Amino acid sequence: MYIDPLATKSLTMSYHKLKVAVIGAGAGGLCAARQLLSRPQTFAPPVVYELSDCVGGTWVYTDRVGKDDNGLPIHSSMYRDLRTNLPKEVMPFPDFPFDTQLPSFIHHTDVKSYLEQYTDSFKIQPHIKFRTYVELLNPVFGTTGDAQNTWEVTCLNLNSHCRSRDRFDSVIICNGHYSDPFIPHIPEIEHFKGQKMHSHEYRFAEPFTGKNLVLLGAGPSGTDIALELCPVANQVVLIHNNLPISSQLPPNFLQVKGVNRFSETGVICDDGMEYPADVFMFCTGYNYSFPFLKDVDLKVKDYRVTPLYKHIVHTTFPTLFFIGLCQTVCPFPLFHNQVLFALASLDGTHKLPPKAEMDMLTEEEYQSSLHHGIPHRHFHKLDSLQWSYMDELAHLSKTEPIPPVTRDLYEANAKIRKQDLCNYKRFNYKIVSHDMWTTVEPKPL
Repeated sequence: MYIDPLATKSLTMSYHKLKVAVIGAGAGGLCAARQLLSRPQTFAPPVVYELSDCVGGTWVYTDRVGKDDNGLPIHSSMYRDLRTNLPKEVMPFPDFPFDTQLPSFIHHTDVKSYLEQYTDSFKIQPHIKFRTYVELLNPVFGTTGDAQNTWEVTCLNLNSHCRSRDRFDSVIICNGHYSDPFIPHIPEIEHFKGQKMHSHEYRFAEPFTGKNLVLLGAGPSGTDIALELCPVANQVVLIHNNLPISSQLPPNFLQVKGVNRFSETGVICDDGMEYPADVFMFCTGYNYSFPFLKDVDLKVKDYRVTPLYKHIVHTTFPTLFFIGLCQTVCPFPLFHNQVLFALASLDGTHKLPPKAEMDMLTEEEYQSSLHHGIPHRHFHKLDSLQWSYMDELAHLSKTEPIPPVTRDLYEANAKIRKQDLCNYKRFNYKIVSHDMWTTVEPKPL
């Protein structure tokens, strides 16, 4: 059944203010709450459900791994010494810059502080229900058979252990995608006698002193953790199928293509060589996970979430929105554009096409990506496509596009990072205008 957001009431003409729930108080959820609060004529104050006791989502560091005190999986994948791989000049929400006194590549605690300041500046905190576990999100249908855009949220307060239910016109899901590790099967893994772990559990380098480590996956976390381990490890082997890293690397850093199988003491790769491993670390990404969606037709297959229009709107339930599923992007500006598009579709600024048309357009986009050599599992991985995507969202929502300087500096940083993976974070940048940036003298080695 297709639910028309305008089926039961005119959102632009009714005096009814729309009640919107936001799931998650990370960057995406805070952005959604801030934008909802800025439109009090249309939207009631939002209710933000947050599992932890603070804002920040994936930017909240904890030494703990495994389960928390409530028996729930530890959400954060943050490690102690992480610094951003993007300069802060391209990272902020467009209406809230980072402190200019900070270096360009900032520590994760600076990002968390930024999100706390954002929360305080826009008075978001009173609308957050901390330590609240969303158990179930159900669509509610009219008793006469007419579709109604209402949702029932069932949640559990982890302090009082009281369960409650609330009704909303719309729900914006911002629960992140860095908390449910993806671990691929590798033949004969049961024979391996060393330590196996996922990068989700990595916190700092000291426990790996003097060890031989093998890491699988050369995404941003895989390469960053590998470099962080090199000063303490005996040898670090990074297995991946990407083009070889061309930058100069530490002498104890090896790159190998393809894992074939495990032995008792290491890993045999596609080159036929066996690489000793005291520790094998999966740096293989994360699953999309929505455990509270049980009666909503949502499919997650090999990293693709369907049926979603523009990576955001559930085409059967178009008052249900997903923020932040896209990968290899400039995240905060992308969240900003996605949230504004979601609100524009709710307040009538942008009229969503019928379900059949949204599904058709999405399928055309999917087939085009396959035609251009993008694998199925990378459909949400935008990379260079993110700029036209964000421009389109801004156009449809009738809002300001991201300034061109963001793209220019983002892409310049990617080139510098490729050339000098070990030292690119020495550089500092300054935004001069909406289409110009400059390099500040880099720190000495």
